Order: sequence, then C-alpha cells, then structure tokens
Amino acid sequence: MRMKFISNQNAMKKFSEKGIPTKETPFDVAESSDVIITMLPSSSHVLDVYTGENGVLHGGNLIRPWLFIDSSTVDPMTPRMLSAAISKCVLKEKKGYVNSPVMLDAPVSGGVLGAEAGTLTFMVGGLEEAYLAAKSLFLAMGKFTIYCGGNGNGAAAKICNNLAMAVSMLGVSEAFALGQSLGITAKTLTNIFNSSSARCWSSDSYNPVPGVMEGVPSTRNYDGGFSSKLMAKDLQLASASATDVNFKCPFTSQARDIYMELCKEGLESKDFSCVFRHYYSGKDEDSPMGGPVREAPAIAGSEEG
Repeated sequence: MRMKFISNQNAMKKFSEKGIPTKETPFDVAESSDVIITMLPSSSHVLDVYTGENGVLHGGNLIRPWLFIDSSTVDPMTPRMLSAAISKCVLKEKKGYVNSPVMLDAPVSGGVLGAEAGTLTFMVGGLEEAYLAAKSLFLAMGKFTIYCGGNGNGAAAKICNNLAMAVSMLGVSEAFALGQSLGITAKTLTNIFNSSSARCWSSDSYNPVPGVMEGVPSTRNYDGGFSSKLMAKDLQLASASATDVNFKCPFTSQARDIYMELCKEGLESKDFSCVFRHYYSGKDEDSPMGGPVREAPAIAGSEEG
C-alpha cells in the first residue's frame, strides 16, 4: 500500500523559527538542493517521498540533486529499485565531481541516544566513489561509517544488525527475569554479564531493568528510545528477506512474534527493552524479587568412596 505524503507543520514551524528554510513538499526540497537525505519509517513512506505525487523525482528525469542518501530501515529491494531509477536521471547542472545522480542507502545504528550524542554508525550501500564523496556528510552526523558494498547492502546490514539486537535484548531480559525468580539481583547479574562472556550492548549500554543503569529508557518507564512497533517492523523485514532467499531463521520468527504481541497489547510506542517487564514480567531493581531465595542444602559428606 502506497503511503500519502503529509508534511509535519509543527516540525516545519520549529525549524522556521530558528531561521532554517523549509519547503512544503519533497519536490520543492529537491528543486533547491544538491544533496537529499531522508530517514522515514517504512518502505511505503520512502517510495512516496521519492516517486509519489510531489516526490523528489516528480519533475521527471531532469533533476538538480547529485546525491540522494536514504537512511531509512527498509527492505534491500527498495533502495535498489530507487537507485536504478535515479541513475537514469540527468543532472540539470553538471557538477565537477560527478556526471550523473547517485543514491546511497545508509541506515544507522545507535538509536535516539546515539543521534543525540552524534555517535551514530552509518551502514552504507551504493557506489564506492559516491560513498567516499559523501563520507564527510556522514561524519558530520555520526561517528562511524562502514561501506557495505552495492546498493541495498546497507539496508541488508541494518536488518541483520537489528535482528541481532532484538534477539540479544530478548536473551538478556529472559536471563535477568529468570535470575530475579531465582533470587539473584539484576545488578549482580549485570556485573557478571559485563565482566564475562554474556557481555553485550543490551546489558552494558541499554540495560532493560529499571534501576540498574541511568539515562536509558528503562529508567523512564520505557518512554523514548526505539519503539516496539519499529522493532516489530524491522523483524518483519528480516523475516520477509529470509523467505526471499529461502533461509531458515527460527529466532527471527520468535522475536517478531513477541514484539508483535507487545504491540497488540498497546505497547507499540514503548521502547523495545520493555520486553523485560511486559513480556517476562521482570521487576524493577528495587522491587521484591520474583521468587524466594533458596538456600543450598548443607553437604554432610560425599556419596562416593
């Protein structure tokens, strides 16, 4: 289903009040820009902004921007299709460093915290020459850039990254909740995880247990951050992509179903780390444990010998 572009007047007003020029449509932006950067929720939104009514390519094959960067998390086929369409266009004004317009797919990792801190990682697919020419733009917005190969490979990398992130968050949350039920505090387990083989981003940088780590969504009732709705969408993309290449992904399917269940329960806007509390029924760090502490039986002697 094709989405219809609707501008956010409140956001435009906020930027206008700061002296930043705004335009009413993507086409208007393209008519006054050399580089277009987009970041949108889904493939349908991307297609609408690029090829829909008043989209950036609405004016036909003669266009001004020499570079299009899409940082949306979408299926790999969407940037490949758009790149093919853009490569057939002609520049209104020849640039000294490029003969024809190009597109890069460049989704990011790092979430809201990374965006605010300027530490995002860009996973970039497309012509390597275009990637090198655009690298300074990426480093103005983030800290790391990784070239992934041809068009669509950036999108593929992001899908795989978010799949690993989702499964990691589920595993860490399950372990914390089980530990609480067995009488081990989440802070103790966090110290163990982060100094041993279980260490990962979900434990040392984005801990899902309220009261363990400052400055993460679990400390503010899971508001802000990366929504469960977007995680469910990304896992659906991973599942569909796996089906396209006939690849078995059991963890993908299970993780997708869990996050879709959270969305059905009305938690779609909560950060995806809310799975700890709302799927596993984990407790806040300063709440009573989920189960009693059991003392180990005294050992009077060995049964052997």
